[in-house]
Amino acid sequence: MTGQLTAPAPAAGADAPPAAPERTRRAPSRLRALDGLRLLAALMVAAYHYGGRDGEIGTAWGSSPAAQFPTASGFFAYGCLGVQIFFVISGFVICLSGWGRTLRAFIASRISRLYPAYWVAVLLVTAVFALPGVVYKTVQPSEVLTNLTMLQMPLGAHRVLGVCWTLWAEMRFYALFALCVVLPGATRRRVVLFCAGWTLAAALAQAAHEPLLDTVLMPEYAPFFIGGIGLYLLHRYGARDPIAWSIVLVSWLIGQHFAVAGLWHPASAGGFSYRSQFGIVAVVTAGFVLVGAIALGHLRWADWRWLTVAGALTYPFYLVHEHLGWVVVHALHVGAGLPSSATLALTVTAMLLLAWLLHRLVERPLTPLLKRAIDPRR
Repeated sequence: MTGQLTAPAPAAGADAPPAAPERTRRAPSRLRALDGLRLLAALMVAAYHYGGRDGEIGTAWGSSPAAQFPTASGFFAYGCLGVQIFFVISGFVICLSGWGRTLRAFIASRISRLYPAYWVAVLLVTAVFALPGVVYKTVQPSEVLTNLTMLQMPLGAHRVLGVCWTLWAEMRFYALFALCVVLPGATRRRVVLFCAGWTLAAALAQAAHEPLLDTVLMPEYAPFFIGGIGLYLLHRYGARDPIAWSIVLVSWLIGQHFAVAGLWHPASAGGFSYRSQFGIVAVVTAGFVLVGAIALGHLRWADWRWLTVAGALTYPFYLVHEHLGWVVVHALHVGAGLPSSATLALTVTAMLLLAWLLHRLVERPLTPLLKRAIDPRR
């Protein structure tokens, strides 16, 4: 869900497939449509957290979100699939940004992009949750310190940010890509072999029911990352690449299986929300299609400057929107008595404003400093 979206010119040479010659048109300097899609995926997740699930957000509203949004909550329930769309985008962006980089430069790019806003978000949520008027759980100091490493999930510590499980998945993807592609040097053949090998290994891990293999190979999320990589190959080498299309097709087929397996359940009176199998497959398919349309240049017309700002806000918004959103929702709806729709709109606006502040005051000054500290040769 993070990364630079600048599109390098394709490299010519024997590494390109004979049936798919290098494209001659110049790619746009920045894939702004992908920035917009990232924010859309983040807003989907926010809709799920505010109105498509139960739990702490029900406490914030004072009743179930299904009661607050009798019609919309059924649609908001599909918002959790924004995470799968994020993973497809991440596969595309990481392959793009990792191509031609040294391992040290790649690591510097990832660390400097992920950690500054994350550190501040962890401390900010901890501070807000410690306020006397906030009813949510106070996090212990030791757990806060552990969370700063972003390794709290494998270490078994309490999560300060509920969304950090996706960052743990991203970190494992970065590690696999760095070791298998960036370290030896990215080529088309090596990327294709990485996709094929990871797909097969993830399927075997799913069959083996071995926790360590599941942790490393992430069978339920791998097809989305791999699908994004396949779409980047189409972006780099053109649409006449049957191998890249095969990677995308197989990834979509496997990805929709895991999405349905994880999110679908029969309709029941006791279930908070119900997602149909068709709806789940449709949202997953839409994610692949939209990233594919961007990859193949069909959305070149969406080259508006404001989309760059939208993309910059996505990561800090994603970090802070859930837990701080609970506090804002409670203050506006229960405290101030605002209607549900107005509360939802104002909460999203407040979180976007906070994301803008985090981007301007934290990410913009600290990201280049941290990057140069890790990789002084840049």
